[in-house]
Amino acid sequence: MSSVGLLYVGAVLFINGLMLIGVVPGKSAAILNFFVGTMQVVFPTIILIQANNDLPTIFGAAGLYLFGFTYLYVGILQVTGVSGEGLGWFSLFVAVCAVVIGALQFTLVGDPVFGVIWLTWAVLWFLFFLLLALGRDSLTYATGWFTIFVAHITGTIPAFFLLVGRYDTNAGLALLVTVAAVAALAAGLFLGRKGIPRGKTSEEGAAVSPA
Repeated sequence: MSSVGLLYVGAVLFINGLMLIGVVPGKSAAILNFFVGTMQVVFPTIILIQANNDLPTIFGAAGLYLFGFTYLYVGILQVTGVSGEGLGWFSLFVAVCAVVIGALQFTLVGDPVFGVIWLTWAVLWFLFFLLLALGRDSLTYATGWFTIFVAHITGTIPAFFLLVGRYDTNAGLALLVTVAAVAALAAGLFLGRKGIPRGKTSEEGAAVSPA
């Protein structure tokens, strides 16, 4: 994923996490989802057109659609008020794909840091599946906080390292990211014990969307 695209993944995850904990209204969050979702669909399409059947380039672009379609889906749900079950099941598909891509980062690509990042996204999208497809409303607050933390651990921070040319990857750094991700999940679950966000109705809970 490009450094610019990754930066805005961090931004939209942050906003959507705030939406899930009831800080940002859904329709307000929808705007950024449309902006970033469009970017994450248009850019990989341009890359694929220019790829000339180069498999590593195609592989790198393919994963971007998983994010782009998610964010566009989120925006549409927030504007229309349609229930989120479809997005929930799509999130399960994204989670499975993220596990595969994460494994390939370790083996084929040789980038353990992004291997951990992709596996962290798999956990996040699986939470979206539980929340939206299976109706586990008790996970709303925990998922929101985990999304906020993951936004920076997997998006904002590595994006800035890439932008300034200081990104590096090795087993030690991958372990550091793993510890941060596990700590973020534990913190999200702890904060989630506070319950459903203040002011959230059952209708909003059905329409609320994650990443």
